[in-house]
Amino acid sequence: MRFTSTPRGARLARRLVSHRLHEWGHPYGTTTNDTVTLIAAELTANAVRHGHLPGRDFHLRLTVNTDATLIRIEVIDTRTERTPTLTAPEPDAEAGRGLVLVAALATRWGTTPRQGSPGKTVWAQLAVSGQVQT
Repeated sequence: MRFTSTPRGARLARRLVSHRLHEWGHPYGTTTNDTVTLIAAELTANAVRHGHLPGRDFHLRLTVNTDATLIRIEVIDTRTERTPTLTAPEPDAEAGRGLVLVAALATRWGTTPRQGSPGKTVWAQLAVSGQVQT
């Protein structure tokens, strides 16, 4: 889905992720739903804060593999020159912990160039049990 590159867009994306996970059998309040939603919140907030170009939106893709053991979040923005890097913030810093959280929670994460257009994709994967709650 495509969202405006604003705090409101990031908030809507986060809510959509939680809702979609609930529909896929990972109910609100479960570890999987909470973890993937938090990862999505950090990645979309970074897209708004660091990947924003005036008049350009960001895209979010949420997928699950065929045996429901791997959930993947992709956030695509149009900013090519700003690639996220994992650095430890100063203890009293007011920002800079988003990717630290993503790295701690995700099974894997990384970046790839955007296909067919300027920009990049920041992605994270979370391994989950194949058991879907009903």
